[in-house]
Amino acid sequence: MRPVTAAANASRAAPDFTLRVRVYYEDTDAGGIVYHANWLRWFERARTDWLRALGVEHSRMLAETGVGFVVRDMSIDYRRPARLDEELLVDVRLVDARRASWTLAQHARRPGETEMLVGATLRIAAVHLASGRPTAIPRDLAERALARGARPNLLPNDE
Repeated sequence: MRPVTAAANASRAAPDFTLRVRVYYEDTDAGGIVYHANWLRWFERARTDWLRALGVEHSRMLAETGVGFVVRDMSIDYRRPARLDEELLVDVRLVDARRASWTLAQHARRPGETEMLVGATLRIAAVHLASGRPTAIPRDLAERALARGARPNLLPNDE
């Protein structure tokens, strides 16, 4: 996996979902620049709201199927800072889907701009949370993601 390239390529493609966030005082370091760990929180919120937009809530999926998502690996590219009081857009784009994992590209940018401030390429894996073992992503969720992203090669195989 080439994380920087994937994140950069995703910034050129239309996102599957975008979340607006505001940089608050608590999000910054002493210099008024967004603290590096806060990007992870915003990326997580964008992924959660993307799933909600697909009609899935984490708590309901867990209660009904016992399946949840974990971040398997992530690469982050910090390119430009964001500052106190700025509004940001955090994008999510599904770039690859397999039976039990999805690769996502996320990036943050300022409204009206295409240049990425921070980008990440990550793989989320579906696990049966009681056992911690990998499991298939629920098919109805995979189908909704496919319909939303209109990329026919992304539906997991029935294995």
